Amino acid sequence: MSPAKRLRARMAETGLVHIMAAHSPLSAILAEEAGFDGLWASGFEVSALYGLPDMSLISMTQHLDMVRAIAGRTTLPIVADIDTGYGNAINVIHTIREYERAGASAVVIEDKSFPKVTSLIADGRQELLRIEEFRGKIEAAVATRRDANFLVIARTEALIAGHGEAEALDRAKAYVEAGADMILIHSKRKDPSEIESFSRAWTGSVPLVIVPNAYPDLDAEQVKALRNIRMMIYGNYGIRAAATAMQETFRQIIADGGVQNVHKDILTVEEIFRLQRMDEVKAAEARFLR
Repeated sequence: MSPAKRLRARMAETGLVHIMAAHSPLSAILAEEAGFDGLWASGFEVSALYGLPDMSLISMTQHLDMVRAIAGRTTLPIVADIDTGYGNAINVIHTIREYERAGASAVVIEDKSFPKVTSLIADGRQELLRIEEFRGKIEAAVATRRDANFLVIARTEALIAGHGEAEALDRAKAYVEAGADMILIHSKRKDPSEIESFSRAWTGSVPLVIVPNAYPDLDAEQVKALRNIRMMIYGNYGIRAAATAMQETFRQIIADGGVQNVHKDILTVEEIFRLQRMDEVKAAEARFLR
């Protein structure tokens, strides 16, 4: 069973899958060990890893290389954040081919204009494409995929852009007509009211995806009660957790003039060896090095 088919099966089995953002193979390994159903190859996180804002500044090649590296170190399905698809519908054809070949099980493509600006920034430039133009991107993605289980998830930013629920519903319905397998509805309100209202109003034939970054109090039980949400993506928690730990540790070392007070609170080198699968390397050395 392909990872894409496993992702669909997991959604059917549990009703709701939990997808953790990853910005590196190591973060993917940690997410798999924690028990997540899949990985979010996050543009925000990879941009942050490069020290850049999430504004279409990293290239498709940079993001794709990370997806390929992650796929090589995990068995979890990967949902790739491809932003606006790196261009028009013709670019999307190339993008889908490359991401599927790299090991992604799904892509999320959003209806903003290129270059995009991250959704959660205050007073950000949030410009949406014409519905017909974005429909063409979805149709191109669906027509290009080789594995019928590969998910094409259409993300509407209508609520982010301040256009309201009616516009968001109209766009979502049009994207389903174009062949989208799921709709990601995004909101930056500090409470889940927009998401709950949209979910109740949604009568489309495909399920919804949410990214509860701005409204973290919405938990899995509440989401299941909304009935038509099948995927929760934890969009930037990996890089924020990593940056928190590094920031605190680095500052403590400078304050203490050494590592005497931090070494006991961080992972041991032996644990890093385990995550790197050094035991496999040692076994290979014993078998093959003469």
